[in-house]
Amino acid sequence: MSDLPPAWAWATLADVARWGSGGTPRTGNSDYYDGDIPWVVIGDMNDGPLSSTTRNISKFGLRNSSAKLVSPDVVLIAMYGSIGKLALPTVSVATNQAIAFAEPDSNLIDRLYLYLFLLQQRAELVSAGRGGTQQNISQTTLRAWSIPIPPIAEQRRIVGALEADLECLRVADRTLQQLTPQLKLLGHQLMNYSAHIGMPPARPGPRPRHADVIDVDLPRIPSSWRWERLGDIAEIVGGVAKDSKKQSNSALHPVPYLRVANVQGGYIDLTDVATLRVTDAQIEKLTLKRGDVLLNEGGDRDKLGRGWVWDGQIETCVHQNHVFRARLHDSDLDPRLVAWHANSYGRNWFARNGKQSVNLASVSLSTIKQFPVPIPPEDEQEQLVADLLERLEQLRRLRAGVERATARSTNLRRELLAAAFRGYLVDQDPTDEPADVLLARIRSEREAGAPKKEPRTRKVTAR
Repeated sequence: MSDLPPAWAWATLADVARWGSGGTPRTGNSDYYDGDIPWVVIGDMNDGPLSSTTRNISKFGLRNSSAKLVSPDVVLIAMYGSIGKLALPTVSVATNQAIAFAEPDSNLIDRLYLYLFLLQQRAELVSAGRGGTQQNISQTTLRAWSIPIPPIAEQRRIVGALEADLECLRVADRTLQQLTPQLKLLGHQLMNYSAHIGMPPARPGPRPRHADVIDVDLPRIPSSWRWERLGDIAEIVGGVAKDSKKQSNSALHPVPYLRVANVQGGYIDLTDVATLRVTDAQIEKLTLKRGDVLLNEGGDRDKLGRGWVWDGQIETCVHQNHVFRARLHDSDLDPRLVAWHANSYGRNWFARNGKQSVNLASVSLSTIKQFPVPIPPEDEQEQLVADLLERLEQLRRLRAGVERATARSTNLRRELLAAAFRGYLVDQDPTDEPADVLLARIRSEREAGAPKKEPRTRKVTAR
C-alpha cells in the first residue's frame, strides 16, 4: 500500500459499507414478475444514476426468492461478466445475483466517494476476476478490498471537485460521440462522387437502361455523364467456395484468399489473410489483378456491396465465393469511382435488392450485374478523384483528431481519479477529524452495540 496524506487511513470495503447481493425469482411463475419493484440486471447499469429497469418483479416474487429490496442509498456493482460496472439507484430496487450492493456507513464514507473510488479501481477489479468464459469477482474479494479513507469532510470536498471536472469531461465525451456518426455520414457523402459536381443541372443525363431491379433515389447527373449497368462495363465473377474435404489434397495449391472480413468499405484489411487450396484452373481464373473492384456478396444486410479496389498487395491472391470481383473493360475508367459509388449510393441499393435468409443477407451475381454506375467523361475523372482523395484525407485527419481527443479524455479521467485518491486534488484541512480516529470510534460503537454472546456452560452428568 502506498503512503497516505496526513489524517487519512486505510480501511477495507467491509469496514465502510454493508454488503449483499440479490437473486432471481423463478421464471416459470408469471406472478413473480411485472410488479412495481424495479429489478436490476447488469444490462440496466450505466455507470451513473439508475431510475428505470427493463423488468420489474412483484412483492410476491420478492418474498419467494433471494432477491432483496435495497434503498437508493446503495452503490451497485457488477460481479459477473462486466466486472466493476456501476449504478447509483435513485429509487428502491432489487437486483439479481450477479450484482452486489454496498450500503455505505454515512458516518464513515460518502456514497459518491465510494462510487468514484470503485470507478477508479475498475481495471484492478477486472484483473482480480476469476473463471473461464465469464469472469467473476466474489463478495469476499470485494469486502477485503483496500480503500483510502480521508476525513469525511475532505471526502465531500473531493467529490465536489471531481464532479465538476468529470462533468466537463462528460460534456466533451458527448460532443465527441456525436461527431462520430456525423463523420461516418460525411464519409459516405464524400464517396458519392456524383454529389461533387455541384447543383443538379437543368437538363440531367439519362437514366440507366431498364432492368429487373429497384433503382432507389438515383442521383441526378450532368447531361455529359451517362449511366451504365455494372455488368455492361465489367466482367463480374464470384470466387472459390471453401471445400473442407479438398483442403487435405496435397495436389492442390495453397494460396492466400480474401474473405468478406478482408473487404471493407474503402480499404482492404490484410491483417488476417487465410489460405485455401485451389486448382490450377481456379488460380488462372480467380487470381486478382491490380484495379479489380471487390464487392461483398453476403453477410449483414448493411454490408452488401461493401468493397474497395485491389492494388496488388499480395502476389497470386484469390477471393472466396462471398466476394464478387468486377474487372472493368475500360482501362480509362478509374475503378475507385466505382467502389466509392458502391460504398455510398450502393448501400441502399444493395439493401433493397438483396435477399434475406434466416441469418444472412446476400445479393446474387445476376443482381449485382444490374448495379447502376454513373460514368463521367474521361477528362473529368482525374479531377474528381483528386478532389475526393483530398476531402477524404481531410476527413481522415478529423477522425484521427476525434480519436486522439477521446483517448486524451480517457487518460485525463484516469489521472484525475488517481490524483483524487492519493490526496492531490484538494487541500487537507488540519481541523478535520482524522480518519483513523473516526474509524476507531465507529468500530468501538459497533462493538458496543453488538449483542453479547452468553458464555457456554458445560453440562454436568449426574453420577
